Amino acid sequence: MKDQARVVVIGGGITGCCVLYHLAMAGWTDIILIEKGELTSGATCQAAGMLTQFNTSPTMMRIRKYSVEMYGRLNAYEKVGSLRIASSKEQFKTLQREVSQAKALGLDAETISPKETLDLMPWMSDKNLYGGLYLADEGHLDPYGATLAVAKAATDLGATIYTHTRVTGIGLSPKGDVSQVLTDKGNIRCETVVNAAGIWGAQVASMAGVHIPSTPVVHQHAALTAVPGHEIPGDSPCFRDTDFLIYGRPEGGSYLFGGWEPNPAVCWIDGVPWEHSASEVSNDFEQFEPLMENAIERYPFLADAGLVSLVAHPDAFSPDSKPIIGPWPGIRGFWLACAASMNGFGGAGGIGKALAEWIIEGETEIDVHSYRAWRFGKINNDPDYAAECARECYKYYYRTRYPNDEDESARPRRTSPFYHRLQDLGAVFGKKNGWERPLYFMPGKPWRRAGEDQREWGGWVKPAYFDIVGEEHKAFRERVGLIDLSSFGKIDVKGPGALPLLQRLSANNINRPSGTVVYTQFLSESGGMVSDIIIICLDKNHFRMITGSSSIDHDLGWIRLNLQSTDPPVEIYNVTEDYAAIGMWGPRARQVLEGIIEDDFSNEAFPYMTAKTITLNGIEVLIQRVSYVGESGWEFYPTTDKAIFVWDRLWAAGQEFNMVACGYKTVDSLRLEKGYCAFGSDLTMLENPFEAGLEFCVNLNDGGDFMGRDALQEIKNEGISQRLSILIIGDEDYLPIYGGEAVFSSDKVIGRIRSAGYGYTVKKNIGYVYLPMDLTPVDTRLDVEIFGEPVEARVTARVLVDPKGERLR
Repeated sequence: MKDQARVVVIGGGITGCCVLYHLAMAGWTDIILIEKGELTSGATCQAAGMLTQFNTSPTMMRIRKYSVEMYGRLNAYEKVGSLRIASSKEQFKTLQREVSQAKALGLDAETISPKETLDLMPWMSDKNLYGGLYLADEGHLDPYGATLAVAKAATDLGATIYTHTRVTGIGLSPKGDVSQVLTDKGNIRCETVVNAAGIWGAQVASMAGVHIPSTPVVHQHAALTAVPGHEIPGDSPCFRDTDFLIYGRPEGGSYLFGGWEPNPAVCWIDGVPWEHSASEVSNDFEQFEPLMENAIERYPFLADAGLVSLVAHPDAFSPDSKPIIGPWPGIRGFWLACAASMNGFGGAGGIGKALAEWIIEGETEIDVHSYRAWRFGKINNDPDYAAECARECYKYYYRTRYPNDEDESARPRRTSPFYHRLQDLGAVFGKKNGWERPLYFMPGKPWRRAGEDQREWGGWVKPAYFDIVGEEHKAFRERVGLIDLSSFGKIDVKGPGALPLLQRLSANNINRPSGTVVYTQFLSESGGMVSDIIIICLDKNHFRMITGSSSIDHDLGWIRLNLQSTDPPVEIYNVTEDYAAIGMWGPRARQVLEGIIEDDFSNEAFPYMTAKTITLNGIEVLIQRVSYVGESGWEFYPTTDKAIFVWDRLWAAGQEFNMVACGYKTVDSLRLEKGYCAFGSDLTMLENPFEAGLEFCVNLNDGGDFMGRDALQEIKNEGISQRLSILIIGDEDYLPIYGGEAVFSSDKVIGRIRSAGYGYTVKKNIGYVYLPMDLTPVDTRLDVEIFGEPVEARVTARVLVDPKGERLR
């Protein structure tokens, strides 16, 4: 066995083989893959082999589309087409929405009628058949044969594969960099390791001192005997019926089919036995029986089919059902490609390509933000919590999770100091990054945790809370509102190296006087936006970053990933749970404060985008004058142990002005009217600040040589080809727009809706979209596809309420 390599890939499933193949395609030959058994001897060999490009995630659809192309090049793919079946009116509407999202991402797709659906599969029942989606370029593959085809292509290009060789450890240098891989057959010196160990991924990660949340969730599929007179043609399409939670492909004159049980089993949440290999786990026919009944309802003749086998196998799921990929901050050379979350063959090709690009070039061309390995916080270190989240993700793999539905499992996990006050006020709570957060309030009614609310009030219709949120919106615009912001991420950066580090990462100039609040983005080298943050300059060596609830670990990881050995000393602390946060905004906010504090809160004494420490109710509190709702006000950051006294004092003082408690649904409506962006939807790695209309956040003159500066300078010189624009869609009546819908100009798809919602002040449906520059002028007419129907839209001004910012400042 070789004792040295440039890269060692751990895991001989389809993901590991695809990483190896793409590194080899790039010309890297000093690369090795190690597998403890035979190739495909984990979850890969038990896969059903279904392959689809269709997905409403921009990243996953690009990944799957590439994977299909790759298997086609390797002659490892049966292109028989695939059919998605809608077995209810509501599911057909869901399919129409998903088709619009897919078209917006470049997929040629259209829904078809019940008759057209039946023509493709005349042997199915026409009962409860409402239509479908047929994609001719999709199909299935043989898991074993496809994996061997990828592996052979890699070895033909010079890569080396060792089977029956188990990794026993990962060696690090004194600096903490990867230095070697230890195996039961000898050690291999290397500078890069890729953990693609599938259901063993968490255990391999622990060899490098890394924790990743990965739960083996048991999935089952069955092979059936052919029914005489009802043989299924081998070249007939694969099918997916998401109402019935089942899928299948032709095999042996019948179907190999599986499905998604609503209450799946998990196994080995504290570690998968090394001895487990291609063998299955115990199946559970009682658990599978409802899916069998569903299959018979759609294909009645299957009642006469015999059962050849019922295969049960675990597959690694992350807590958010997205793969875990990328480098690990703080351990140079350690990379992950784990927790495929049933995106195995569809994901593997694109993930292999993306990871190879990332390793070789420093970044990849797709937006991997939501897949980054370091995104999970410490709450996911509890394997029971991670497992409950994974089980819920599995439940919704086919089942419609409406945009207004909330997680139901593993709650409550993180609560703010004001939790019981919010309960008393009738809060309806949602969940984000484990935090219980108020979505809206129903005064006089018992508090509750939201769950499948949208399903309960009727699906794709006006939300039941519409008027309630409208009243909260009005309170912020006309009086004053109070909101619990404690879930905001808070990071302290201290020491002589704090300013140089943040200046190097930030597009804006951070070298400002103490008390200055700076809005900025962290960028990739190509100028894409990887973080969207507020930085408070507390003093020359102390800064506090404020970031989104779900972005805290992304941002911490990005900072640590970009630390350099030559940096002056710097300390980085996650202080999210050390401080609560309260937002108080509205025309009467200043009057509330002036009634209880003697400090001067005038515009001159306390300008917009500044911060200071005040004493409130005998407690020192850092406050900053910023606003995400477009109304004047402050954010308060008391220590968690004293925070309740600050809330109570503000609440009591606010009653004179008819203050109300507000939730995040209201904040979203308010910020849409102000043209404020949301990271992850409006701002991503694939856009730059100039395109997003954030030129004021880019300081090319005083910001130093920050990451992405050269790219932005080039973009500025050449000009941009697209820009984030605001659309008014339809008339004053509410429309069910949630983001992702296709935007058309003269019957040509030219973009997709990013953020969307209803603006109660302007009484309009609002959507954000990146448009080609020739379509950005105000009053340009476009169409937005909403459930299969075009709705007229027009480009409007970037700011719809208080465009000069007079009320804000």
